[in-house]
Amino acid sequence: MQQRLNYYQLAPEPVRAMMALGKYLADCGLEHNLMELVKTRASQINGCAYCLDMHTKDARAAGETEQRLYALNAWRETPFYTDRERTALAWTEAVTQVSGGVPDAVYEEARRHFNEKELADLTWAVIAINGWNRLAISFRAVPGSYKPAHQPA
Repeated sequence: MQQRLNYYQLAPEPVRAMMALGKYLADCGLEHNLMELVKTRASQINGCAYCLDMHTKDARAAGETEQRLYALNAWRETPFYTDRERTALAWTEAVTQVSGGVPDAVYEEARRHFNEKELADLTWAVIAINGWNRLAISFRAVPGSYKPAHQPA
């Protein structure tokens, strides 16, 4: 596999804007581990190997367990996630696969576990990872070389 082109080099301004969004999201108050689960789940749905490589490494570096990462694709059938995490994962799936709309039941459950600002921030997080997935997939970003800032806990 070879990367098709270097989108950062060719269009650095939108990449910097996406990175600024990422910086905002990192500091918005939502739990770091929850955000990594969201990024990983959306990347699974979209089939983005580059982002899966990155976010599973980041999640492990932040102390996430292998068990929870391995079972993420089947989160509904496991006892490994909190109700808030389950709600975030359901929201992630609905927003990622938005062509059918976001069901009222998923929204109502999200409102039970997230205040309005948190839900807005969570939605921006899903939007951001979906954007990154589309860039990486379109231009065939090659997975495997990413190194997290911190080593796994």
